[in-house]
Amino acid sequence: MLNDELSDLANFAAVADARSFTRAAAKLGKSQSALSQSVRRLEERLKQRLLTRTTRSVMPTPAGEQLLSTLRPALGEIEAQLNALSELRELPSGSLRLTAGRHAVETVLWPALLRLNTRYPDIKVEVSIEPALTDIVIEQYDAGVRRGEQIARDMIALRIGPDLRMVVVGCPAYLAEHGIPVEPQDLTHHRCCNIRLPTSGGLYAWEFERDGRSVTVNVDGPFVLNDMRLLIDAALHGAGLAIVLEDMVAPFTADGRLVRVLEDWSPPISGYHLYYPNRRHPSPAFAALLKELRANSHL
Repeated sequence: MLNDELSDLANFAAVADARSFTRAAAKLGKSQSALSQSVRRLEERLKQRLLTRTTRSVMPTPAGEQLLSTLRPALGEIEAQLNALSELRELPSGSLRLTAGRHAVETVLWPALLRLNTRYPDIKVEVSIEPALTDIVIEQYDAGVRRGEQIARDMIALRIGPDLRMVVVGCPAYLAEHGIPVEPQDLTHHRCCNIRLPTSGGLYAWEFERDGRSVTVNVDGPFVLNDMRLLIDAALHGAGLAIVLEDMVAPFTADGRLVRVLEDWSPPISGYHLYYPNRRHPSPAFAALLKELRANSHL
């Protein structure tokens, strides 16, 4: 089979799996028009419509599904063989696409990737910083990083960071004027800067626990934000109380610019995990990433 025919088949499979010419083009590093021409050329050669195109998505036709049932295993085997050959190289190479929230990237993932780059300079990594949960299969990512309880059960999860803790803070001037909350319910009488949840779009109900007792409080205040740096800045400027990750606010509590309240109501929460679909033949690049994260998780 000619090279262009193999390329057309691979392009068709990429578009069908991504359900989008845009996502497939981003993954393959090609233009949307080039992919469209490639699929159209394949359809003309087979005299069959393989994809149904709508304004929102792309779906395989029955003929396309039949072709994919044969094509996916064949392409998977080719990829596995190429990966096996690349393992014979002295150093791993290849590309990785990862998604994670900003805090996870800055505290856990990015340091590991810098070490990986030093050790294996031929590995190329794309990182997409996204606050919302992402379907890594549909979006064609190799893996994602999220807290343990956020990961779907059908994913493989590798813990790569320690437990986290959400803490409530306010500046001394605000606390002097409004008082210090002693119980979580006291927050209903305070100005609280809240978080807009990236996945559901709803407001975060502040969660607390002490001695096995869990309490959830719906708060109100002058700001609703989806960035913890802005929440910290609001608290520093006396806008109200904020609930943020402990390590992000540590420099400000250490020098007294912010004060922690309800400290005994702040239990640890699960730390960051790398999650990914089941892989029978992980690429050398992905295997190197897993090895780097395992070796430096310090758990």
